[in-house]
Amino acid sequence: MDRVVRLAQLLRTPVVGGDGEVVGRLADVIARLRGRDYPLVTGLVARVGGREVFLPAEQVADLDAEQITLASPRVDLRHFERREGEVLLRSDVLGHRVIDVTDVELVRAYDIELEQRLDRWVLTCLDTRRPPHLWGRLRGRAARPDWRDWKSFEPLIGHARSARVRGPFARLGRLKPADLADLLEEASRTESHEILQTVHADPELEADVFEELERDSQTRLLGERSDAEIAQVLARMRADDAADALNDLPQSRREPVLDALPAGQRTKVLTLMGFNPSSAGGLMALDVLAMPGGSTVAEGLRAAGEARALQPQALTSVYVAGEEQRLLGVVTLVELLQADPAASLDDVADRDPVRAGPDTDVEDIALLMTDYNLLTVPVVDDEDRILGVITVDDVLDAVIPEDWRRREPAPHPAHRTEETGPEPAPHDMPPAS
Repeated sequence: MDRVVRLAQLLRTPVVGGDGEVVGRLADVIARLRGRDYPLVTGLVARVGGREVFLPAEQVADLDAEQITLASPRVDLRHFERREGEVLLRSDVLGHRVIDVTDVELVRAYDIELEQRLDRWVLTCLDTRRPPHLWGRLRGRAARPDWRDWKSFEPLIGHARSARVRGPFARLGRLKPADLADLLEEASRTESHEILQTVHADPELEADVFEELERDSQTRLLGERSDAEIAQVLARMRADDAADALNDLPQSRREPVLDALPAGQRTKVLTLMGFNPSSAGGLMALDVLAMPGGSTVAEGLRAAGEARALQPQALTSVYVAGEEQRLLGVVTLVELLQADPAASLDDVADRDPVRAGPDTDVEDIALLMTDYNLLTVPVVDDEDRILGVITVDDVLDAVIPEDWRRREPAPHPAHRTEETGPEPAPHDMPPAS
């Protein structure tokens, strides 16, 4: 039968050599992360005299809350030095916050469960329920641990070299950018840096996350980067979000960041910065799918399928444009799918579409969208030339009251248990320090 021990019970437990003599006390447990598999215990850190020494896992004959027994009386007394990729369970996890990927929140690990499987020990569960404080214990209030599968969490190691070696957060990959933004807004400075360090491995995801951040958090996190690093993020953001982010930076940093942007994105951002940020012009996306009226429905659908550079929210319709991009009509993708492929866009388009000027207030745009059940509204100049398109998500973002944004989120469903396959072969054991 598999044995289970808890880290909180093991700490400061006597370490006994093979001859029965106490050689020290347990100071920490070393584990190595293994992707989707449970972390493998690769050794212990024992305090012997006034120094911490490394005990490889194969030297440990028995791990028990009463005493830890070694297979040999000999102990290498060289001072323990942490290696890349090693996680110290007491120093890095116990009492620290981890990412609850299931409920998308930061929770504290109050205890760690280690399970013996054959001749190896693995980390299988975390207790994330705060134990009662002293007054609660004196009144006889029992602590009720909330043991949950390790695979529901992602640790924040805090040790830069180990975080680099372990690679991207496997379980964070399934979170939406808005979820990651929520985590960053809740995280401490150290925690947010570690999350961002990993998100940085996927530049497109990083840009999406920055678009979802509240503006004060976005400005703070961007402000900690160099001008070139800010430009790298803004270059991948939607132009309207990049313009807002640039406007929120200190004035002394705006021009250097602008200069570092690619030419195309710099032109879009400068165009948008010329409008009031709360107007249709300031919120619109500049990339629009516009085609001549003589194009066929089939050509319109093919163009929509190939328009991968356009943000999906703006790609709900094809705009019919005449000379100098003058707006002549609009047809939704659903209408195109239901129309005769050989028909012309002129035949199926709404020839009097709802439109707005660049100075239209966002509240008026919201009313237009509500009255006409629209997901997008084209923005045109005084001569009806298409300037851009404003999307419903941008309107909602602008009109939702600040106190609604900061309210408690809806409760998540009950914890889900991941299905796990057979445990793969262990990685190579690290050499003894």
